[in-house]
Amino acid sequence: MRDDLKGKLLEVLTAILPLVLAVVVLQFAVIRMPTAVFLQFIIGAAMVIGGMVLFLVGVDIGILPMGKALGAELPRRRSLFLVIGIAFVVGFAATVAEPDVIVLTRQVDEVSGGAISENVLIYAIAIGVGFFVAMAMLRILLNLPIAHLLAAGYVIIIVLSFFTPPAFVPVAFDSGGVTTGPMAVPIILSLGLGFSSVLAGRSAMSDGFGLIGLASIGPVIAVMILGMVLS
Repeated sequence: MRDDLKGKLLEVLTAILPLVLAVVVLQFAVIRMPTAVFLQFIIGAAMVIGGMVLFLVGVDIGILPMGKALGAELPRRRSLFLVIGIAFVVGFAATVAEPDVIVLTRQVDEVSGGAISENVLIYAIAIGVGFFVAMAMLRILLNLPIAHLLAAGYVIIIVLSFFTPPAFVPVAFDSGGVTTGPMAVPIILSLGLGFSSVLAGRSAMSDGFGLIGLASIGPVIAVMILGMVLS
């Protein structure tokens, strides 16, 4: 446990300290923000480092093993509807809990003055992710080429972009990006790796990966459809 904490602390410091140092340099060389704001940044950065360390250790200890175990158990149930249903629920729940999604939907709500509700947007994104995670599991089960699904998804996005209100198009693409955050990625990847690992004659490397790419298509389509409905 101690080794895990040390390793994760080093990873987080390596990722976050360059940003902190850049802000510190800018503070004293260029910006000169009020002292209270700068101190809030330092305290917040320290809290982010501590929280990320604990979060990543928790992912390694609990989320990844559980995701793989759940994925490995699904094929043994021999029920296509159960596989699709559980994959949808996992994708939906992971997205609702994703910090990046929460930040985006809250900011969109504030900027739009409540015209695009935070709750409506987050559930639309989650439905999109859940649907495409289910499709990804179906792709693994039926051994379909991932290139075909990716191509079909992006064709749909391009077509929808011509009918979606302009204000929703950038929000839609940002929605696809924020789903690849620290909560959703390990859960979805571990689910796919566990699922493909128990299928005879299948490669976890070729089947277990690509789920995040597929899952990120779902929110883009879902938010575009939401824009057309709300308009």
